[in-house]
Amino acid sequence: MSVLLTPSPSIPTVGKLLERLGNIPAERVRYYPLPGTATEQDVIEVARQSHLCELIDGVLVEKPMGLMESHLASVLIAALCGFVDLHKLGIVTGEAGMMRLSAGMVRIPDVAFLSWSRLPGGKIPSEPIPTVVPDLAIEILSQSNTRKEMERKLADYFGAGVRIVWIVDPQARTVTVHNSPQHFSILNEDRRLDGEDVLPGFVMELKSLFARLT
Repeated sequence: MSVLLTPSPSIPTVGKLLERLGNIPAERVRYYPLPGTATEQDVIEVARQSHLCELIDGVLVEKPMGLMESHLASVLIAALCGFVDLHKLGIVTGEAGMMRLSAGMVRIPDVAFLSWSRLPGGKIPSEPIPTVVPDLAIEILSQSNTRKEMERKLADYFGAGVRIVWIVDPQARTVTVHNSPQHFSILNEDRRLDGEDVLPGFVMELKSLFARLT
């Protein structure tokens, strides 16, 4: 469960704050509202200004996303939507799909699949930040993402009840499939993604995902 950062001797410097957030670059941390005081309403307000931010420990952290990452997300969304819609399994969300994983914790997977059973009443929530936990969360690495940041995300996802996480690395052209923070396999572009028991029967050749990358 996320805990708001309040003034504390354990976090005496900005460096310690960045370390707690996963050693992310300082330019991704919003100074207003002051770190430790941000709320979900602040997430909504900055989104209206075309800035996507996740809420972590009362801190707004800008979500990095570029053209390449957006393209890969669109390829994954198209493939997943075709399968999910055909089998009437649930919904697929994109890079602006904000989700409250726990009190004070808002994450925005680049792509996510939510089965109907995980949606309140089997319907798509209308509020900007619903309390929902995806079955599958997909993160596409950008240059400013750090290893510690992704470790924190994995802990948050699996702690909330996410069943599987795919981490796409455009530079290495790999997808790391996590069934837990510690249990994972790395697939290169000659392999294929398997939906396992989350999306039984779904497969995707990774060559088709990375096909247009130079």
